[in-house]
Amino acid sequence: MKAFVDKDACIGCGLCTSICDVVFSMGDDGKAEAINKEIEEVNAEATEEACNSCPVGAISVE
Repeated sequence: MKAFVDKDACIGCGLCTSICDVVFSMGDDGKAEAINKEIEEVNAEATEEACNSCPVGAISVE
């Protein structure tokens, strides 16, 4: 599983980082970023929650 953030859609609200700061962080541009590696199983549920909670649907998980 990997997470992706659509930088064009992201509004920088920070909800994803508050839900799962192991996978998501805020970049220098004020928008969310996802780690660029396979997400560990222990973080899978929180990653899905962050994806589903994004107010603009900027996060996808594959």
